[in-house]
Amino acid sequence: MTTCVFVQIRCSPGTTYAVADAIALREIHSELYSTSGDFDLLMKAYVPAGTDVGHFINESVAGIVGIERTLTTLTFKAF
Repeated sequence: MTTCVFVQIRCSPGTTYAVADAIALREIHSELYSTSGDFDLLMKAYVPAGTDVGHFINESVAGIVGIERTLTTLTFKAF
């Protein structure tokens, strides 16, 4: 079973499309949206069972050039 997480991503000014391209190339997401507000992108991802979510985010997302901050929301149940 996988864990569904939503990751809000704040990018450095002018880097949103480059960050989105870098995420797309890594094929770690199921959906990726540009958003308005405090964050520039919203990524939905499924973390494999037994994988540490923090490690997954740090290894897969946080190191992408242009990302200033992330906010991860874990999910428990879909209705």
